[in-house]
Amino acid sequence: MITVHHLNNSRSQRILWLLEELGLPYEIRRYERDAKTMLAPPELLKVHPLGKSPVITDGDVTVAESGAIVEYLLDTCGEASGLRPAKGGAEHRRYTYWLHFAEGSAMPPLLMKLVFLRIKSTPMPFFAKPIARGIANKVLGSFVDPNLERQMAFMEAELATGPWFVGANFSAADIQMSFPIEAANQRAGLGRDKTPRLLDWLARAHARPAYQRALERGGKYDFA
Repeated sequence: MITVHHLNNSRSQRILWLLEELGLPYEIRRYERDAKTMLAPPELLKVHPLGKSPVITDGDVTVAESGAIVEYLLDTCGEASGLRPAKGGAEHRRYTYWLHFAEGSAMPPLLMKLVFLRIKSTPMPFFAKPIARGIANKVLGSFVDPNLERQMAFMEAELATGPWFVGANFSAADIQMSFPIEAANQRAGLGRDKTPRLLDWLARAHARPAYQRALERGGKYDFA
């Protein structure tokens, strides 16, 4: 039996979604973030040395990292699912690109935006506030936000080829892309004026029955 070590409001939600799309049985072991630091609890260190989620265990096999988990589940259980194009063609190359783009390119500036926004709002001595906020605003304005705008425009343009990131067919790459797009919707200001295709993609993703079942099993998920 596959066990998902599920941290609230985290990337592990999309692993639940993938398992629901595959129709595989699984159980959930729940972990809650620290309310102040928003970090994962130390109990996750017993599962994996980095103490982060997602992590799955499957018998004596432990797999961490979202992309690696996606590949493991499709390699072992999902070849007939249609969630990964056949190797050797343009669709598979596009699938691989978006599978890795999600964490390799999309998430770093979103994480930086979260960090620098928190710096601006973190309590600190009054004399340090102008300095900290000035640095945060400079980094956001000169580096983070321009990179996010470029990425959003790129993803928006790429969705002109079809309703999903690989084209006409939904794939596990869409599942992998869900977290950065959900995060972008909160932090990068998706809107009908600039990113209508991304918003439509998000609505289609959230409407999938498997996504809804994953929400029911996973519990509260603020990004939805």
